[in-house]
Amino acid sequence: MFTQKYDFFATYNEEKKGEIFFQGSTDFGWRFPIVRQYTNEPNRMAKKGDILLSVRAPVGTLNIADNDCCIGRGLAAIRSKYEFNSYLFYVMKYFKTIFDHLDNSGTTFGSITKDDLFNLKLVYPDEEHLKKYDLMVSKHNQLILNNHIQNQQLTQLRDWLLPMLMNGQITIK
Repeated sequence: MFTQKYDFFATYNEEKKGEIFFQGSTDFGWRFPIVRQYTNEPNRMAKKGDILLSVRAPVGTLNIADNDCCIGRGLAAIRSKYEFNSYLFYVMKYFKTIFDHLDNSGTTFGSITKDDLFNLKLVYPDEEHLKKYDLMVSKHNQLILNNHIQNQQLTQLRDWLLPMLMNGQITIK
């Protein structure tokens, strides 16, 4: 007989206690995930800059971790061995079109396994070309990240100011 009750949901919270937690693609934004939950019992961790891949339907949806975070069973974290994640991100976006085509053709493709990922055929240019590519896209990727951070800050400011404006604590003259 069990003497201790285990509350599964006690490990997850919205009170910013513990590590940022992403369960699946429902947490995805346009390029970066939206923080909704935290966990005080992290298992699988992704590093800032890792590519987050949805491994359950919809398979192949991508985001980039903008913080170190814990990931659930619905996600995989992918990182280039050679620090060329931007190239890998856009290659994985191409694979997303293949996954979508399989889904649309009637093939059941509700999830992807680690073996499926390792069996994907990937053309990886030599390091010199990857460096040139990275130089071209890194400025744009940094701009996207900076805009994302600014949007988060503006959202927090709005969420702080709006209630005070609505209840008359502050006024605009």
